[in-house]
Amino acid sequence: MRSFGALPKSVLILEALGMGLLVLAWLSLKQYVTLPGLLAGPTAGAIMIFAGVILMIPAAVALVRGMAQSLAPQLMQRNDKPSSPDPDKRDDADH
Repeated sequence: MRSFGALPKSVLILEALGMGLLVLAWLSLKQYVTLPGLLAGPTAGAIMIFAGVILMIPAAVALVRGMAQSLAPQLMQRNDKPSSPDPDKRDDADH
């Protein structure tokens, strides 16, 4: 992954929503912004923080997976065919 923009659009949208929710929770808890009704309390702020972090997890997973693919591509490939013995290798029992 060379850039953050290489992520899928849905993951980028979730990341932006998560960051927005974290900023809104911080502004609400510091009382810079007054939210209506149930969103105004400290419990709602804590819930917004957890929801914001949860929304940001898919982007972190995608970035880690992309780094793993670039650093160790053989770990991320599936090997569906069974390994066969090397035909050049001869067994001592064949003699």
